Amino acid sequence: MKKLFFLFLFISSFIFAQNNVKVDLSNPNATLYTHLYFLMPDSYDIAKASTTINGLSKKEANEKAKKIKAILDGKGLKIDFDEVPKDANYLDTISESDLAIDKVLNRYAPFPIRLPEVYVEKIGSRWYFSKETIEKIDGIYADTFTWEFTWFENKFPKLFEETVFGLLIWKPISTILLIIICIILYFILNPIIFFILKNIQKLFLKKTIYKSSDLLHELARPIVFIFIIRFIRNVLPSFQLLNFNAYLLIGINIAETIFWIFLFTKLMKLSISIYDDLTKESHSKLEKQLAPILHKLLLGIIIFIGFLHILTIFGVNPTTVLAGASIGGIAIAFAAQDSVKNLIGTIVIFLDKPFHLGDWVVIGGVEGSVEKVGFRSTKIRAADTTMFQIPNSLVSEAEINNKGLRIYRRYNTELGIRYDTPPKLIEAFVNGIREIIVEHPNTRSESYNVEFTGFGDSALLIMVNVYFKHLDWGGEQSSKHRLHIAIVKLAAALGVEFAFPSSTLMIEQLPGKESLAVKYNTNEKDINNSVKSVLDEFKEMDHKIDPNISSTPHDD
Repeated sequence: MKKLFFLFLFISSFIFAQNNVKVDLSNPNATLYTHLYFLMPDSYDIAKASTTINGLSKKEANEKAKKIKAILDGKGLKIDFDEVPKDANYLDTISESDLAIDKVLNRYAPFPIRLPEVYVEKIGSRWYFSKETIEKIDGIYADTFTWEFTWFENKFPKLFEETVFGLLIWKPISTILLIIICIILYFILNPIIFFILKNIQKLFLKKTIYKSSDLLHELARPIVFIFIIRFIRNVLPSFQLLNFNAYLLIGINIAETIFWIFLFTKLMKLSISIYDDLTKESHSKLEKQLAPILHKLLLGIIIFIGFLHILTIFGVNPTTVLAGASIGGIAIAFAAQDSVKNLIGTIVIFLDKPFHLGDWVVIGGVEGSVEKVGFRSTKIRAADTTMFQIPNSLVSEAEINNKGLRIYRRYNTELGIRYDTPPKLIEAFVNGIREIIVEHPNTRSESYNVEFTGFGDSALLIMVNVYFKHLDWGGEQSSKHRLHIAIVKLAAALGVEFAFPSSTLMIEQLPGKESLAVKYNTNEKDINNSVKSVLDEFKEMDHKIDPNISSTPHDD
């Protein structure tokens, strides 16, 4: 008996507490609570709920009040009353439409980002739904519930009344039908979108040829899914799932954001593929190196923007997100100053193009071939195969000697021959070197210098200044080798000896002995024969290497 009494007392107090809730329009919190409370199934009283609408007839006010509640349920918007102000004189200080201080109004919008048109305002001493809300609510309702089941409800009234385990049977049936429609839409839209993309490619990118259409298929899929998700989002409010709508719509919005990320990722991949195709004909290897760097940079930007958008889906104010991103970006920039400087240096390198991949360069005392330009550093392979990594910030500021951009490779050296070499042999030796240079397949025959330029401490000095056509380091060394061998052979044939730093004590005649002085063959005929023999051998060696080389003097 005691238990029954306490149960009766609890039920009575609960009913009394429910009936004790009165209409209260004294502040934004009270007005919104009054509106929603009296539209709940357990406490439904449309007359009390419609008191939050000012200036309309009872019938019109009832209709508007129900539509506001339906829109909130349809969009999955749930008011957090802990966040709604209880101040009767609350001022809207964050409105973007009224910037002047004298226009700051007593109003409050529970969803300023997703539903800014619906808000309450103070009229006299009470708070009501605003005049703007009342004027726009029919249009918002029509946009929210684009799909109506009125015709089906009138045609099959029992279907819309039948329940299974307390759930109206038409809702699961409609959900299954929606899934089937989405699957059909996918198989219909996918080939259509692919066909459109393929024709756009042919129209604007006639010169670009792809080996396969995989990239276009990858681009078409996220577009189709975005269309399907938007279709679901338009239909979903009509299912009247009430509290489930909030979670379903959040999930749908997150899914749409993810598919947008996929779409931009695939679009970026397609654009980089087009860039690769267009740069195939380019001789600049540095431009080809730009593609992977752009891919990483753009991918990071796309994912970051997508992450920020997902935050706004969970109700974070976009201004707060951008401010946080800016502050975070500044903090990261300070924490990683060197990385930021290197990234800027990378951008400067690709804009200025001071070198290309494979160029032989001298940067800050490091000499070698450019192998790779990355986000952070440039890799230089030295002649001894050592790998140097120079930060791009230093590369962009350093003095760069790009030997790879030379039109020709200049080679200058001095030959020292003995002081006792006769003038005729000196002249023959100089002329012979000149003819060797002319016959050399990798030198500029119209631009060279071979002259007897002076007297050194231990030798007569002959300057040799030539220009090689090979621009790579290995080709230059090979050309030098062939030139040196020919000069050494010429010297041996003429009997010209190379000098080296030394101190010589010359005894020209010992008693009873022959003179120790070097004897040179200065016979002009012998000299000419010797020079001719060396040149013939040099030409013959050229023909062995390349039979197409002409034996006549050549130009560049």
